[in-house]
Amino acid sequence: MLSKLSMLALASYATAELAPIHIKGQKFFYENGTQFFMKGIAYQEESSAKGQTNDDSDKYKDPLAQPDLCKKDVPLLKELGINTIRTYAINPSADHSECMELLDEAGIYVISDLSQPALSIIRDAPEWTVDHYKRYMAVVDELANYSNVIGFFAGNEVSDANNNTEASAYVKAALRDTKAHIKEKGYGLGVGYATNDHPDIRDDIATYFNCGEDEEATDFWGYNIYSWCGDSSMQESGYADWVDYYKDYNVPVFFAEYGCNTQGGAEGRDFEDTRALFNDEMTSVFSGGLVYMYHQEDNDYGVVEYKNNKPQRMDNFYELKKAHAEVDPKGVDEDDYDQEHEREECPELSQFWRANARLPPTPSEELCDCAVAASGCQVKDNVDKEDYGDIFDFICENEGELCTAINGNATTGIYGAYSACDAKSKLTILLGMYYEALDNASDACDFDGQASTKDADDDDDCADALASASEINAEAATATGAMSEPASTGDSDEADDEDFGITNAPIARVFNSAVGLYMVVAAGVGAGVVLL
Repeated sequence: MLSKLSMLALASYATAELAPIHIKGQKFFYENGTQFFMKGIAYQEESSAKGQTNDDSDKYKDPLAQPDLCKKDVPLLKELGINTIRTYAINPSADHSECMELLDEAGIYVISDLSQPALSIIRDAPEWTVDHYKRYMAVVDELANYSNVIGFFAGNEVSDANNNTEASAYVKAALRDTKAHIKEKGYGLGVGYATNDHPDIRDDIATYFNCGEDEEATDFWGYNIYSWCGDSSMQESGYADWVDYYKDYNVPVFFAEYGCNTQGGAEGRDFEDTRALFNDEMTSVFSGGLVYMYHQEDNDYGVVEYKNNKPQRMDNFYELKKAHAEVDPKGVDEDDYDQEHEREECPELSQFWRANARLPPTPSEELCDCAVAASGCQVKDNVDKEDYGDIFDFICENEGELCTAINGNATTGIYGAYSACDAKSKLTILLGMYYEALDNASDACDFDGQASTKDADDDDDCADALASASEINAEAATATGAMSEPASTGDSDEADDEDFGITNAPIARVFNSAVGLYMVVAAGVGAGVVLL
């Protein structure tokens, strides 16, 4: 059932002028079949909103929930020739109707990241949990009310180097589950990923997110690029190389962030990169891009600076305005476009690429709740999350096999059935298994007063899900290579024994260490994500 805010938002869009943007092959199209190119800009105060953090707070400024600021900024965005903005973190519980209507009236679309700084997929300790799932789907449900939304980023530069590529499996799982939610709801919106340019992983990461079945592969591809600086060229900047590289990519490609401020800071930007982006060579493959960024901040990239609560056009504002006015990208009509490319084969594991094609499971709050209810031992409510690590460490060091149920490894493709539960649920589930393994000994559920026994609730409604989870965990405890896709652990489906065979060549089993994973979990469950 729609909330009152959502109903008001829908009502306000009865006369909306902007028609939805849709995807066909490698292109975006308007409803009338004209190709759509993004003349966009990153629009969010506090660039930290696009970053990762272990801070357990959720403090960030939602740019679409501040009508007073939107009334000041939207006319300037329109003056710049902007037709798309990118937001990095919105509050799905806030009212966005007024800002979204102002953007709609100005002819401006929105593409938004799904995470927020304290609830994102952390590149060095990645997880895709129930808390993440609820956050991401809430953002989708809120913004799906508006016809001027193009889609969402499931991550932003999460795997940004050759030592954290495992995190991409968790981002792709988030992308998969978001796509499934959108399909179930009938929203018709896309989900993609925004990547940086790292030479050791650029090929593999582009292939990884575009491989496999459509249900788990990206709908569009954002490229964060800062290589055109000053008096550059298609060759010197690498733009010509990107055209050649992505010419056969299966989905639309665009610059999710672009710019350079090495030639005199923000005011030194002449936006020759904008002019290059919309030349015929680039637009044959790329669908435009989003300038980084609107607000002038400490990083010195902005085009508008707030002084005394009033937006001031910087000198480079006029440069960007002029560049957008000069470019007129020539597209193709949808009726004349039939070029579609195939999804790619997933990259093999290598020295740097460590993300298995088998993805983490879809988080299930019901399964986690069932397992918590069935546990005969629980962590006490007054125990700080910072203290969880010691308990996890003790159990995993002494009864390591039990911990496969709550751990996941993106390189081996082995995931315990409870790996997507939140930290407190994981700990209570693990305490229950440890207590049972020690035959319910009186001192097996104490941990210096941090745990206590409780009645185990054997709910019949949970029986099938818990039985399926037990089979998955038994397989995970002995697997030496990626497990095949498990059956659902939800209420309606039962596991098939054949679903738990090993399908890949043996790979050394390396589960997340209790110390490495749970010290981060203790600092803040689900804190910081893939940058979205």
